[in-house]
Amino acid sequence: MEIQTVYDFTLPKGYLDTSGVLHKRGKMRLATAGDEIGATRDPRVLQNPSYLTIVILSRVITEIEGVDVITATHIERLFTADLAYLQDMYQRINDIEPPVLTAVCPDCGKTFTVPLNFTGEG
Repeated sequence: MEIQTVYDFTLPKGYLDTSGVLHKRGKMRLATAGDEIGATRDPRVLQNPSYLTIVILSRVITEIEGVDVITATHIERLFTADLAYLQDMYQRINDIEPPVLTAVCPDCGKTFTVPLNFTGEG
């Protein structure tokens, strides 16, 4: 049995580099325990825990078309729609439970949970 470890993506908005060129396609690999542990030890994360997402994504995104090496600075420069898309993709490919929203039916009053999907797919 072969496991898929690298996934293609197309950013909804695109990464706009410093020259004004828009890059949309890329690849993300499955995360390893080392990726997550290493990211929690990063000085930027120790200083600001919300930076964890940036560091992890910079480790698992292996390619953005036309960009030689992906760094945290590249991830910081993403539009928020693209960051949300990549966070959702990371959760899906690594089988992480998606975030849910508790909702109440306006007709019957029944409470239920709805998974949040930032990509707009399926």
